[in-house]
Amino acid sequence: MGYRVVVAGATGNVGREMLNILAERQFPVDELAVLASRRSLGTEVSFGDKTLKTKDLDTFDFTGWDMALFAVGSEATKKYAPAAAKAGCVVIDNSSLYRYDPDIPLIVPEVNPDAIMGYAKKNIIANPNCSTAQMVVALKPLHDRATIKRVVVSTYQSVSGSGKEGADELWDQTKSIYNPVSEVPPKKFQKQIAFNVIPQIDVFMEDGSTKEEWKMMVETKKIVDPAIKVTATCVRVPVFVGHSESVNVEFEEFLDEDEARDILREAPGIMVIDKREDGGYVSPIECVGDYATFISRIRQDSTIENGLNFWCVSDNLRKGAALNAVQIAELLGNRVLKKG
Repeated sequence: MGYRVVVAGATGNVGREMLNILAERQFPVDELAVLASRRSLGTEVSFGDKTLKTKDLDTFDFTGWDMALFAVGSEATKKYAPAAAKAGCVVIDNSSLYRYDPDIPLIVPEVNPDAIMGYAKKNIIANPNCSTAQMVVALKPLHDRATIKRVVVSTYQSVSGSGKEGADELWDQTKSIYNPVSEVPPKKFQKQIAFNVIPQIDVFMEDGSTKEEWKMMVETKKIVDPAIKVTATCVRVPVFVGHSESVNVEFEEFLDEDEARDILREAPGIMVIDKREDGGYVSPIECVGDYATFISRIRQDSTIENGLNFWCVSDNLRKGAALNAVQIAELLGNRVLKKG
């Protein structure tokens, strides 16, 4: 016996990836509804070997459906998620809307699976920010061994993290550089993204941080440990898919780089590729389409007493969004609903 599952935002990048991953992982689906806004109504999407037509999110009745994976952005989520939850359908939300609500669990299944039981307060579960998700998968097993005091992270985030418009802008600007007749000014991003990097993701806050940097700090504390100090610099780079991070960690106890490498090799959701030779690491283009979070360049930081550096790469449309949401659905099914 399987589940009655809804995917809201099924025509977007993340929604389509959710459908792909549900099919790939053979999630026990008895019935599937794919929803979109009225302007995308009737658009066909693929689920395994099936083709489904989208229904209207605005008029859909969630009564009798087990769970809904939302990939519609904060504004639409604010309107439709409470109605779905009230109808008895558990919402797994990919937007930032509910991540910081103390009554709503923020879940990365490899890190804090027990938090799933908090779903019952509002019938909603939040999916973390893409840059946070991949980092905490690596931090948690190291924290369990040596207790993390402080994290300094610089991100190199792909344009797909900003949606289809971001990917289109990179593509169009790149073409225009080779064809100077057509100029493509920045619209989605603050500056030209082609052949450039932009040290701003989301809006600026009063302390000079951007909202993306703030998210990484707050979400890491909520998911792993509130005592961990996090400082981040988040940068948009001209890469289509795959977020990269340079992570520096300070621990309470000494942790040898070889032991850290062994710990990470055994940790769920992680693949260690760390050879000290030319090309002995993973770059973002190599992680596309993969479930794993890849860790490379693990090394001691000699400038502090108990420090390590590592390089972290993941497909942001997968682990950073769609895969994590499906893993939450699997966790919900196995621990709570228990139908599949």
